[in-house]
Amino acid sequence: MQQNSLVARILAVLKDVAPEADLDRLDPRHSFRDQFDLDSVDYLNFVMALEAAFAIRIPDADYPKLSTLAGCVAYLERATADSAPAAAVAS
Repeated sequence: MQQNSLVARILAVLKDVAPEADLDRLDPRHSFRDQFDLDSVDYLNFVMALEAAFAIRIPDADYPKLSTLAGCVAYLERATADSAPAAAVAS
């Protein structure tokens, strides 16, 4: 998946969970929770929405890896690349 497309999908999920978030001011290396004052329920909803949007399962232990935009991109690039061959075989 192209990185621009990946970022757009992540930001769309974030906007759904935190509609008041000013994504134009997003620092990709700083925590979403700190930048947008997300509480733990918002963050959990964000991770669950990522699972749905990307049709993947994210183990609880990996949640901290998704705390920044840069972390999400790195994690989801690997996760979607890992699932791509299985999807291609199933077609």
